[in-house]
Amino acid sequence: MEDYYLYIKSLHLIFVVTWFAGLFYIPRLFVYQIEAHQEEEPSKSILLKQLKLMTSRLWYIISWPSAILATTFALLLIYINPSIIEATWMQVKLGFVVLLIIYHLKTHFIFKELENDIIKWTSSGMRLYNEGATIILFAVIFLVILKNAVNWIYGLVGIFILAVLLMILFKIYKRYRE
Repeated sequence: MEDYYLYIKSLHLIFVVTWFAGLFYIPRLFVYQIEAHQEEEPSKSILLKQLKLMTSRLWYIISWPSAILATTFALLLIYINPSIIEATWMQVKLGFVVLLIIYHLKTHFIFKELENDIIKWTSSGMRLYNEGATIILFAVIFLVILKNAVNWIYGLVGIFILAVLLMILFKIYKRYRE
């Protein structure tokens, strides 16, 4: 393969990492915003102003550009090597990428609601929502690394078990906080 393919692949991976960094951190900022709404004035206004600024910068300067660039470089890789689409693992991976894009768009809607002080989530619910990107990341990494059907099926079963474990740990943490 040409060297430029590897450069494009490297750029794709860099922007996937920064995209996930944004998707991991922004729900935490959402949790803090939701909890700030329960504070008394003037703390409430001060916290919300700062959290909204941080959230906006993260979302528009890191998360959205990273999502666009990661997707652009991925499409370029497929354009250069279209036969990769025929691989079963890649088809399953693209299914998870679609889920990631849906997760990203849902996160955007939550961002817009919180920007307008519309609170539809509890802080506990948002903590749980935060695990969605983690599960997708695990699935994609296992698919990309293992590639063969038997191994990625085990990987997906592992992802399901991970999701169940995260739910259990979340319940334990919630009880501990209370």
